[in-house]
Amino acid sequence: MTTTATTLKGQPLDRNVLDSMLRRRMFYTPSFEIYGGVSGLYDYGPPGCALQANIVDIWRKHFILEEDMLEVDCSVLTPHEVLKTSGHVDKFADWMCKDPKNGEILRADHFVEDVLETRLRGDKEARGEKIEEKEEADAKKKKKKTKGQAAVKLDDDVVKEYESILAQIDNYNGEQLGDLIKKYDMRNAATGLQPSPPVSFNLMFQTSIGPSSNLAGYLRPETAQGQFLNFAKLLEFNTGSMPFASASVGKSYRNEISPRAGLLRVREFLMAEIEHFVDPEGNKKHHRFHEVEDIELALLDRHTQLSGLTTVKHVPIGKAVSEGIVDNETLGYFLARIHLFLKRIGVDQTKIRFRQHMANEMAHYAADCWDAELLTSYGWVECVGCADRSAYDLSVHSQKTGVPLIVRERLDEPKIIQEWEVDIEKKKFGPFFKKDGKTVEAAVLATTQEQREKFAKDLEANGKMVIDVPGVADGKVEVGQDLLKIEYRTRTENVREYTPNVIEPSFGIGRILYSLMEHNYWTRSSDGGDEARAVLSFPPSVAPTKVLIVPLSSNKDFAPFIRKLSQKLRTVGISSRIDDSSATIGKRYSRNDELGTPFGITIDFQTIKDGSVTLRERDSTRQVRAGEDEIVAAIKSLVDHSKSWADIESELPIFEGQELEIR
Repeated sequence: MTTTATTLKGQPLDRNVLDSMLRRRMFYTPSFEIYGGVSGLYDYGPPGCALQANIVDIWRKHFILEEDMLEVDCSVLTPHEVLKTSGHVDKFADWMCKDPKNGEILRADHFVEDVLETRLRGDKEARGEKIEEKEEADAKKKKKKTKGQAAVKLDDDVVKEYESILAQIDNYNGEQLGDLIKKYDMRNAATGLQPSPPVSFNLMFQTSIGPSSNLAGYLRPETAQGQFLNFAKLLEFNTGSMPFASASVGKSYRNEISPRAGLLRVREFLMAEIEHFVDPEGNKKHHRFHEVEDIELALLDRHTQLSGLTTVKHVPIGKAVSEGIVDNETLGYFLARIHLFLKRIGVDQTKIRFRQHMANEMAHYAADCWDAELLTSYGWVECVGCADRSAYDLSVHSQKTGVPLIVRERLDEPKIIQEWEVDIEKKKFGPFFKKDGKTVEAAVLATTQEQREKFAKDLEANGKMVIDVPGVADGKVEVGQDLLKIEYRTRTENVREYTPNVIEPSFGIGRILYSLMEHNYWTRSSDGGDEARAVLSFPPSVAPTKVLIVPLSSNKDFAPFIRKLSQKLRTVGISSRIDDSSATIGKRYSRNDELGTPFGITIDFQTIKDGSVTLRERDSTRQVRAGEDEIVAAIKSLVDHSKSWADIESELPIFEGQELEIR
């Protein structure tokens, strides 16, 4: 949705200027650009790669190391049968529509969103209200595609309707989106025509595995399925102990209908996913929940959205769980941990919210689901999803393969169980039902205790029972008493068997990376005041390069000091770059402020005399001076966040001799 974007310092954010700078400094660039490029595909350059690697490194320490998670790296190529069982083949889709004149493919929800936002902007203009810079820029872009659409004032009730639709745009299915397009006569600005009714489009890239092409497969749309399929082995590796979590970082692929918004909607992207397996009994409590219960989150619950509003409530996560806003402690624990991770890497805390999924967004098996959304110049962007997937994934894969994906837990006291049990005569059952045997058997075994009691009476009275089996014959299947028995039995259990539930935090690393660049971008005036210089104020731990080494000139006497200092920084694991170009020191620092480099070391003639160097801090441009070892120790403490710049200024002598030049 339309938003007014600002820089880190509260200045209006010009996205075109930022994107131009990011591409010029090669944070990212369109893939295959000299061939014209392919929509939704991007390459990361050196600073983009380093930034991504640092984000992933912090993610691993924050989650995998801190939570003792088990990391796996699973295959990207996934057989059709796996994704058919998981539901992706049938349901992993978006709604698209087509322009009848020019054939343009439109993603239905984005089309509705764009049309309504354009009309609301036109209403503001007609009322003489101020249009924010970002809205104005978007409007200018859209006007190029339109045929001179005039600003039209809308009735107040219509404005409220449009705003209500936009507040719950993610809650509409294809039929409802089609109804909205017809009801509000939405037309493609390029042709003036209504698009065709929305149809479902599966987002997976299909392929064939092997030279015979007999094994159909897909490029995985998520990393999760590999983790589920390895559950039994991971449980054994974890010595059978519950709860535990697996984690995976890797590429996923989605054939987006109409990629837009740069790095925010792409067809190949890096994901970091966690599958936390938990016992469903005991209300999914978490043993470390008390550590985070006082952390306050900005929550946008489903009830607020359904009322047409987007107002967040700032609530401690402990209160949110106790009041039932968030379903359980484990889900709440991970929401708080996600919040802390995003804060740690430098996300602007005024531009984050957790939005609860509405009914049409959630899978039928999900107990609750929240997205961590970050505010950017494109609006609120989902960057992390956190879902309670119940026992769905392990259950369906177990049913399909016959492999038990369960936990066996020895009971402290034996448990007496009385229930209706089914015994199937395997030698007769399969030959009788032939190709439908497995389907009918699965339907029988899935029956409830109440159904089994009824079927037992039918077998005794009539010698047969009739069970509903969709897809077999007319949907009703007759089973004789010679094929199975249903009896009420008592048994003693010393071992409890259960299928774990799964809490799944899923991180889109590319989206987080782009949002982080917007959140840390700002501009400052040059000394002459006629040119704004871009700065990316990444936290030191995230910054692609930590230190810029700048010799005052090309004097050959500086070379030994440059080599020595660079080696000392490498020894303590600090990345650095050397800029010994002929540009002024101020310009060299300015170029590296664009790259987000937090610290700069100047080597000058004083260095030759006594070995001291100056250390410059990026955001304040203030400097201190000390010996090489003291400066390296200071940088290390700044990068690992054990000290702040204020601490360093209090410990080392302030240096002001080159302040104007370095600014």
